[in-house]
Amino acid sequence: MTATTDTKTDTPKVALITGAGRGIGRATALRLARAGYSVGLMARSREQLEETADGVREAGSRAAIAVCDVRSADGVREAVNAIVSELGPVQVLVNNAGRGGGGVTAKMEDDLWREVVDTNLNSVFYVTKAVLNGNSDSTLKSIISTASTGGKQGVIYAAAYSASKHGVIGFTKSLALELAPQGITVNAVCPGFVETDLAGHARRSYARLWGVDEDGARKRIEQRVPLGRYIQPEEVAEMVAYLASAGAQGITGQAFNVCGGLGNY
Repeated sequence: MTATTDTKTDTPKVALITGAGRGIGRATALRLARAGYSVGLMARSREQLEETADGVREAGSRAAIAVCDVRSADGVREAVNAIVSELGPVQVLVNNAGRGGGGVTAKMEDDLWREVVDTNLNSVFYVTKAVLNGNSDSTLKSIISTASTGGKQGVIYAAAYSASKHGVIGFTKSLALELAPQGITVNAVCPGFVETDLAGHARRSYARLWGVDEDGARKRIEQRVPLGRYIQPEEVAEMVAYLASAGAQGITGQAFNVCGGLGNY
């Protein structure tokens, strides 16, 4: 684990985002930077983190990166401590790191199950715990975790993914009750089909399972969405930014869909 930062500006607002190298994490980092946050960025790829950090700096905010595998509790603690030491105590935590994974359950490798649950669920616990213990004062205001519409209903051929995202929502609801007396809000966002690298992997997997090409899989998926299209990462980032804002401080223990109407629950 290593961490770097720049000192272009100095602002008391600090956000920490996992899975910040691409997709929803990158879009969220840029959105919060535009809202005046210094942004701590965690992911496994230094190259991707540097690209995100460049965007944060172009928006006029400070960026600190920590290369970290969120499946490692020790690595997470080191990364969080490094970012806090560079930028200051975290005000907004965004648990975004995640991965897909599944297939026919009876044929699924045990290691894949563990990797999906470790990445999508256990990491949320590790990072949240590290931030709660690593903040030097009571500046933490919001914890926002990326779950999924698949965390509210079953997803065929995605038992590991769906189970892990159900866990994120359960963790969110329980932690919201625990931290409410401290004035800390805890919520989840539940994207549906979002146009990211993960979506591309999912399309190719479904194409194989359905016996169609990737374009055919895309059409099948889009037909399920009332708006008829994939959601963009920036649209999810807008929901995160709202939940992090002062106007949302009366909202906690909720899981908000950003899915084009795919889930109306």
